[in-house]
Amino acid sequence: MWWELALTGALIGTLVGMTGMGGGSLMTPILVIVFGFNPTVAIGTDIAHGAIFKTLGAVQHRRMGNVRAQLAGWMLLGSAPMSLLGVWLADWLQHHYGKGIESTMGRVLGGALLFGCVGLVAKNFITSKPVGDVDFTLERRDRLAAVLIGLFGGFVVGLTSVGSGVFFGLTLLVVFPLRAHKVVGTDIFHAAALLYVAGIGHFIAGNVDMSTVGWLLLGSLPGVLVGGRLSLQVPDRPLRFVLALVLGLSGLKLVDVPGAGVAIVVLLAVGMAAILIYIGRRSWVRIQRGRNGQLPAVPPQRVGSEPA
Repeated sequence: MWWELALTGALIGTLVGMTGMGGGSLMTPILVIVFGFNPTVAIGTDIAHGAIFKTLGAVQHRRMGNVRAQLAGWMLLGSAPMSLLGVWLADWLQHHYGKGIESTMGRVLGGALLFGCVGLVAKNFITSKPVGDVDFTLERRDRLAAVLIGLFGGFVVGLTSVGSGVFFGLTLLVVFPLRAHKVVGTDIFHAAALLYVAGIGHFIAGNVDMSTVGWLLLGSLPGVLVGGRLSLQVPDRPLRFVLALVLGLSGLKLVDVPGAGVAIVVLLAVGMAAILIYIGRRSWVRIQRGRNGQLPAVPPQRVGSEPA
């Protein structure tokens, strides 16, 4: 099973690198649905993996100047303690209700995934008026909003592992007039710190399978770097719609809607095939242009395409 975990990590890492989100929202349901993990252990393992995995992106964005550290700090002020409350609730439910809670936790996770699906679709249509680096200042209202966002999102992340990318990225776009690459950088910087807090809580509670974390990282760390390169060649919006569909189908599967599991496999296969065909066609066009003596078209780097 170990090479399958590494391959899964590579797939998730590539998707995150290409779309800027989706790591936690996809990894946990894959561990539950495909590999048969206990939902609580899958959540803890995913969070621990995400903490290490997203640190790579956080360091990269910090070096590029894409992180609003003060804003991330105010969100963390609310999200860190609430994530621990979510971890405690997940552990309490597991110990008091035993295996009977697995189906309940699966439904909770399914509901969170459906929320993430809606949020991801909405994120494709939400635009905000960005401000420059000099013009952006955190007022009292902004600090309060950041803490409130952290309180709600942190609890959801600690309980289900879902939301560190979709929820925080969406709310940052709605509430704060930041440029897209600033939203991505701030989001991943905050998510990395938050997932360390929640990950330690799940580790203490015994909900982390460290061998699984290691095999997932073996694929996800190089995958996110490859995905970042591919993000220059594949349109971002269609990928996010495909990702939203996968999240929605995963949520329907976890709430026991018949046929969702098969639909997930088919959708992933069709989506990856479409991506490979698109990249292959673009590469063929570049080769033909080179043979005809034309300079190959270099696609412009899109803002916000960094891993989240």
